[in-house]
Amino acid sequence: PKNGFMGVEVTGKTLGLIGAGNIGSIVASRAIGLRMKVVAYDPFLTPERAVEMGVEKADLDTLLAKADFITLHTPLTSETKNILSAANLAKTKKGVRIVNCARGGLVDEAALKAGLDSGHIAGAALDVFETEPAKASPLFGTPNFICTPHLGASTTEAQVNVALQVAEQMAEFLVTGGVTNALNMPSLSAEEAPKLKPYMALAEKLGSLVGQLAHDNLVKISIEVEGAAAQLNQKPITGAVLAGLMRQYSDTVNMVNAPFLAKERGLDVREVRHDREGEYRTLVRVTVNTSQGDRSVAGTLFGNGQPRLVEMFGIGIEADLDGDMLYIVNSDAPGFIGSIGTLLGESGINIGTFHLGRREAGGEAVLLLSVDSPVSEVVLKKACALPGVRVVKALKF
Repeated sequence: PKNGFMGVEVTGKTLGLIGAGNIGSIVASRAIGLRMKVVAYDPFLTPERAVEMGVEKADLDTLLAKADFITLHTPLTSETKNILSAANLAKTKKGVRIVNCARGGLVDEAALKAGLDSGHIAGAALDVFETEPAKASPLFGTPNFICTPHLGASTTEAQVNVALQVAEQMAEFLVTGGVTNALNMPSLSAEEAPKLKPYMALAEKLGSLVGQLAHDNLVKISIEVEGAAAQLNQKPITGAVLAGLMRQYSDTVNMVNAPFLAKERGLDVREVRHDREGEYRTLVRVTVNTSQGDRSVAGTLFGNGQPRLVEMFGIGIEADLDGDMLYIVNSDAPGFIGSIGTLLGESGINIGTFHLGRREAGGEAVLLLSVDSPVSEVVLKKACALPGVRVVKALKF
């Protein structure tokens, strides 16, 4: 019957945008053109950039409560996997409609199916699935669900335009030597490359560290080089820091496009050069300004260019940032090291290296452990329950 095709208007409705990068910002522009209100959740979206886009910056819970439509434009990472979980879908408005053309795994498909069947979710459309090719999804056959087979940007025009761009850019390189849109070729001379390579490795690790620990509501990032590092081209170091920082939220970021992605999100990036030598012959410091205040980490090169963390959030601590690690902030008290060691041992997790730092005796202490296997959520919760523990976080480098 005709009424089976009855739809709803988008004018005056609220669009919840999860991810406000390049594609998300374009979707926001189109939605505003349709007279929709747009609420955006993106840890890298600054208030200034939100105003420029004409959207309301919000936390995830606020977005879920306000949105009539939700669309996702974020990569699949450990932070975003099942970002629309059963618990989060329960926070949405009755009658919400959900679109995911970004990555499979962002939406809990079983929970989505339950929401569609109950009527809480009015409709959903997916171009991507957790398992692809999707041959037996529980969503198939659901009346208020539509899907496409991961078409992405597969249009006739897109295929023609890509072919033209490749031909034009290759011709430019072969005729003039000019390089356009290179993804793996930072602007380095043959003389600079061997000197900068260890600094770029250090910078990427420092960026990854702050990205994993202090990523919410980033406003500004300062990248300082000191001593020998101050004599080098700082742009590749900055690109490496930003790549490490933003890799938590983008699976396509690299040292070349990271500065552009940061600018796109309105992140204020500052480069500072100190010719002086301090405690270390060479030093790279990364400071991020978040809603919780400034957080700073610093590292140097040891021996034959080996990257090493030497300071973390104002506490001196030396560590190699590599593989699976466990970060703990706790009250400095007797017996804690034994407690965490026992917990990890009973959980079958072997400790590789052990690094400690503290502000003063009896004050706040920081512990960095390298472990031979990933630490599960169950073990993290047990570690959080230990006396004196303030923060526990699994890290990956």
